[in-house]
Amino acid sequence: MGHINIPIFIPHLGCPNQCIFCNQRHISGQIEFDEKNVVKQIEEVLSTVTDKDEVEIAFFGGSFTGIDRGLMIRLLDTAQTYVCLGKVTGIRMSTRPDYISDEILDILSKYTVNCVELGIQSMNDAVLSYLKRGHTTDDTKRAIKLLTSRKIPFVGQMMVGLPTTTLEDELECAEFICKSGAIGARIYPTLVFKQTELEELLFNGEYIPLTLDEAVYRSSKVLGVFVREYVPCIRIGLCESENLHSDSTFVAGPNHPSIGEMIKSELYLSILIKELNEKNCSNSVIIECPRGATSQIVGNKRKNLEKLKEIFGFKKIKVIENDILEPYNIIINDKED
Repeated sequence: MGHINIPIFIPHLGCPNQCIFCNQRHISGQIEFDEKNVVKQIEEVLSTVTDKDEVEIAFFGGSFTGIDRGLMIRLLDTAQTYVCLGKVTGIRMSTRPDYISDEILDILSKYTVNCVELGIQSMNDAVLSYLKRGHTTDDTKRAIKLLTSRKIPFVGQMMVGLPTTTLEDELECAEFICKSGAIGARIYPTLVFKQTELEELLFNGEYIPLTLDEAVYRSSKVLGVFVREYVPCIRIGLCESENLHSDSTFVAGPNHPSIGEMIKSELYLSILIKELNEKNCSNSVIIECPRGATSQIVGNKRKNLEKLKEIFGFKKIKVIENDILEPYNIIINDKED
């Protein structure tokens, strides 16, 4: 069974703040939101799904629970109609921690809301203040407490490489998301978009984006926290559909179409090094990995295998897939020459 979101983008609606990294109107490629197109968008995606797909209507791009109440309820009513028809399993939405309240949850409780995605970004108040997020870590904790009290699942979204932040900050944020009971996470390496304050900081020499290698390394450490705590990471990096390669939108930062795969590969490399350090292998080794993970084990241009040969002196490394292994679980065996 595949999971499919029907994304309804509501760029910047409901959010009076302008975080220094954010220009949702450019990222989503939309300037205005046209409510009349919502049913058409839903029907177009539904025409491509199968009975085996699990489908949700997802209100992304803005702070959904902060938009005009009448519009929010109309959109929820539209989505719920498809739930009642059995065409989708439920509704999900992205929003800010400070736009979660008892009044909001009283409204959401009338609908089949499967998940609320919270833009946490950081759990360091100094970082949040610098970003002009308009909320604090206490707001995040309060929002999660309200959601869990209503038994509404949540996903924690966080960023890597934000101004003034460190790897330690990012690891603490990931730990917080896990310990707070999130059912999933998203990791977004920071990119610089046009018409943002971050762009001004970049050109003034006040912000230096992570290099691709730095972003891969730091994000892999964050991903390792989610893997260790059994919290699925449902997305790494922005979607390719979000105008990432447009000269009118993107300015700088670790922007690569395969950054998610690169980060997963980097995590596998660290796992392999740790496992091999604990073993006394011969000069040949067999690595068993989960189905579909061979390319991540091998690495881009065989980078990982060459690194393992360099560290451990292996002459030959064989990678085979094992259907019973879970993601990021591996089995290492000696192989006689």
